[in-house]
Amino acid sequence: MRWIQVVRGVALVGVGLAAGMTWSRAGAGGPVHDAARSAAEAPPGAGAMAVPAALQAGPAAVPEGLSASERRDIEVFRAASPSVVNVTSLVAVRRDFFSLDVTEMPQGSGSGFIWDRDGHVVTNFHVLEGGRRWTVTLGDHSTHEAVLVGVAPDKDLAVLRIEAPAETLSPLPLGRSRDLVVGQRVLAIGNPFGLDQSLTVGVVSALGRELTSPSGRTIRDVVQTDAAINPGNSGGPLLDSAGRLIGVNSAIYSPSGASAGIGFAVPVDTVARLVPELIEYGRPIRPGIGVTLLPDSLTRRIDVEGVAIQSVERGGPADRAGLEGIRSDRSGRRYLGDVIAAVNGEKVGDFDELATAFERAGIGAVVELVVLRDGEARTVGVEVVALEN
Repeated sequence: MRWIQVVRGVALVGVGLAAGMTWSRAGAGGPVHDAARSAAEAPPGAGAMAVPAALQAGPAAVPEGLSASERRDIEVFRAASPSVVNVTSLVAVRRDFFSLDVTEMPQGSGSGFIWDRDGHVVTNFHVLEGGRRWTVTLGDHSTHEAVLVGVAPDKDLAVLRIEAPAETLSPLPLGRSRDLVVGQRVLAIGNPFGLDQSLTVGVVSALGRELTSPSGRTIRDVVQTDAAINPGNSGGPLLDSAGRLIGVNSAIYSPSGASAGIGFAVPVDTVARLVPELIEYGRPIRPGIGVTLLPDSLTRRIDVEGVAIQSVERGGPADRAGLEGIRSDRSGRRYLGDVIAAVNGEKVGDFDELATAFERAGIGAVVELVVLRDGEARTVGVEVVALEN
């Protein structure tokens, strides 16, 4: 993966290697790393370690004298850990120059979690990126071949599917990231450095952060936490104190590659919206209004504030609302058509902001657009629909 993390206007530049590898380059204040680790640092099979006989008998008794919060953390971990899995990405490697034989080697590993009893597993897109084949190791240390169901690079999310008995699959309950508050207790479970079933505890340290996804789109409303998120935690769950999923751990900001108290998670509201689409269609359903937009680079070059419409799909929502694209006169000279300046009262300055506004509104909603034409502003109501591509 090659992508740039942006946190509240601070550019944190990172050049990724293959999925599951640590990536970094010096940025403003230090490098940014994803929360996965390469096979060189997480040896093959590290996510499927042998279980000591003492642990196979069941969880140990909770010691006396622990605080109520400690007991609660223990309860949440024991309830949620069976849902957390290790995801290994495999690539084909040629044995030598003179041989046509190839073998598969672990490219890296990360975390994930069970979504439902049909065997769907959610993880980060960058954990799988570049892989040829994937395996999933459950909490009982059984390993299963995984099939890729769907990906959403724009949000750094992906869904795999495994064939496993339903009774061995324990989905996580969903929370709501829009209800989170700074200072709220959170727990992160994952496989840092190839060590499975590890728990770290912290708080929500900030809300509304922004990260740049592997595709270059901005992931908004990202949850920031000080719970230690280390290489290998990518794709694992961030939970609230009731054990509900509130985010998918995705990245850390660190000068060393290990946790430095700043971790980021894709918010569960985004996850809950996209995962059903990935399961059903293999891709996110893109909302829009039936227009083709001018490239942002061209809009900036002609000094236009907003998102300029290049053309309008005949019979689509924008066409029915009277929006127009670029116009030509009889002599062939071309004139700028409508420019979308705001959606539902929020200014939009580029394609990314406009797409995010449509995603937030949702398919079927009628959005209120502020549209500029020939220097005059007007307000137009347009329905958001599902686009074909």
